[in-house]
Amino acid sequence: MIQKIPYALAVLGMIGGVFIAIIFGVNEDFIKNKISSGLEENASIMSIEDTAQKESKLKSEADKNWRYYQRYHFHATAIGAMSLSALILVAFSGAPTTLVRASSYMISIGGLLYPFVWLFAGIFGPRMGRHEAKEAFAIFGYMGGVFLVGLILLLFLIVKYPLKTTNMQNS
Repeated sequence: MIQKIPYALAVLGMIGGVFIAIIFGVNEDFIKNKISSGLEENASIMSIEDTAQKESKLKSEADKNWRYYQRYHFHATAIGAMSLSALILVAFSGAPTTLVRASSYMISIGGLLYPFVWLFAGIFGPRMGRHEAKEAFAIFGYMGGVFLVGLILLLFLIVKYPLKTTNMQNS
């Protein structure tokens, strides 16, 4: 069971990316309205006295925060797929089980959690400010580093250790 968990995490990441795409398709306005209402609560933006400048800032910030939701979708689906393919590759490594497991868990946990920096920045950015939201959820951004270290360990494992092969005969 312990060797299956990374595969489940990789698939879960892809599911998250697809799920938000479904939300986009079914009711994109729900997310865009959530962004707009959050921006209305942003004290920094609401303190702008010039109406044209405030409207311009609201439009610009709405577009940028919408992009964060899209980044979550792109990163969750793509990194989930990359994680799954890396996990399949590491399964063929003849490396010690501990190293294979370490690489698998770093890839899957880092790959699953990293995209959430974008989702949470999209959710909380309108009200908090984009920079502040990314800083508040930076731990998820650091998970991209965990993912990368897992991939580097995978590279080391496939270079250093032989790959497992099976002898297949034509029947």
